[in-house]
Amino acid sequence: MEIAMMDLFDGLFRALALPQAGLTAIFLASLVSATLLPMGSEAVLLAYLNVAPDMLWAAIAVATLGNTLGGVITYGMGRGAEAVYEHYANPSQAGRWTLKAHAWTRRWGAPVLLLSWLPVIGDPLCAVAGWLKLPFWTSVFYIAVGKCLRYVALALSVSWFFGS
Repeated sequence: MEIAMMDLFDGLFRALALPQAGLTAIFLASLVSATLLPMGSEAVLLAYLNVAPDMLWAAIAVATLGNTLGGVITYGMGRGAEAVYEHYANPSQAGRWTLKAHAWTRRWGAPVLLLSWLPVIGDPLCAVAGWLKLPFWTSVFYIAVGKCLRYVALALSVSWFFGS
């Protein structure tokens, strides 16, 4: 069973490594890396741009889309976790947490999601945004802008340094 699973993953990774599957691989890697799963999408993006430098903007757009969608999934996970917590929590504890959350939301709000691209804290920021019930479309906007700026900076700086 374990060998069959390894063969399946090996075949999947080989298929996604093909140049014609590059944008699909970028999308999947950026989607998964924006959830709470530990994975990075930068290497996939840069490897693809090494093979197809003329696809710079398409690759950035696909990576941004996948990473933003992953951030939205994480936002939804946070929103669901908050609903479960509120349902089962001690009402006095839930009240104190709600007051702290509202104060934090008023102070920082959705613009803090511009930092959703950061390693380690970026994905939890999306979950916290859902937990705090920050406005959905405003949150999506800031997540998308932050993640897009990261991919643009990464791709253009590597392109500039290596002359691709």
